[in-house]
Order: sequence, then C-alpha cells, then structure tokens
Amino acid sequence: MSDLERKWYVIKTMSGQENKVKSYIENEVRDNGFQEYIGKVLVPIEKVIQMRRGKKFHRDKVHYPGYVMIEANLEGEAVHAIKNVPGVITFLSEGKGPSAVPIPMRKEEVNKMLGKIDQLSESYYKNISIPFIIGETIKVTDGPFTGFNGTIEKINEEKRKLELAVLIFGRKTPLELNFTQIEKI
Repeated sequence: MSDLERKWYVIKTMSGQENKVKSYIENEVRDNGFQEYIGKVLVPIEKVIQMRRGKKFHRDKVHYPGYVMIEANLEGEAVHAIKNVPGVITFLSEGKGPSAVPIPMRKEEVNKMLGKIDQLSESYYKNISIPFIIGETIKVTDGPFTGFNGTIEKINEEKRKLELAVLIFGRKTPLELNFTQIEKI
C-alpha cells in the first residue's frame, strides 16, 4: 500500500497518556509488521516558557490534551491493535458503538497541524504590499471577534500583523491579527 491511501485520524486517549500511547502504537507497528498500514504517530506539542522563582524554564506542552494523531490506512488487524493499546479510548468517529466509523481529518486540518499552512502563507504574503493604513477602520473576518469593526493602531510589516482597537461593551480592546483576518469596510 502506498502513502496515498493513508489518511490522518484522531485517537482519543486518556489525558496525560498521549506520549505513552504514541510509543505503545509505535511498538505495536514494529512488533506486528503494520508498517504498510500505519505511518506517523503524532502528539502535537508547543514549546512553553514558564517562570519559576525568577528563572525561565522551557517545557513541552501537549497542544491537544487527550488526543493523538495517526496517519493510517484503517484496514485489517491494525485498527484492532490500535484500539487495544493501553490508554486508547477510541477513534474520533461518526456513529456510536460497534457501527462507529472513524472519520479522517480534513486536508486543511492536517496542514494546520503539520504547520504547512503557516509556511505557505508566509511566503505568499511576503510579496504582497500592505493595503492598510494606521487610523483606518476595518472589519474582523476571522477569529473570535468576527463581525466587529476596529481601528488600526499599529502595522508590523515583518510579522505581517496589525494591532487594532475594537469596541466591546463600549470599551476599547486591543487585538493583534493577521492581514488575512480583516477586510476594508
């Protein structure tokens, strides 16, 4: 089987057990010869800096607690082997009980998870001139403040971000957004 037939799936695990589940699945693949069915197993993490007693500590924080992403072709014994791994609860799926069908992740979700979307958008937007000016009123089109209008206060060309003030409950609230999250009114 080729990699083209593999899709990304999400496995619900016991919270805090993500890395154990990942290593169990990798051992299962190695010991039982499931290499043709199962590709990568990922626990998306983010680097976090914490302050303790005035010192900075770097640590890895699980980005999606209780979930492991797996690239697989769910045929044959591989599915049962994964479901029987200690710490695995189930695949994210459609339906309930034995008739539940695991749902593959959408292409955009996979790209976002793998960080490809950021690299693509960075190189794409480097060539575009900034169509906004400070003091201009714009509308937010993406994120939790969708539909709100705001006034541009700063433009950061290097990061390709804008700082704007949005009126929420009569108070100015500062936001930092990408150029792709706003539009001219």
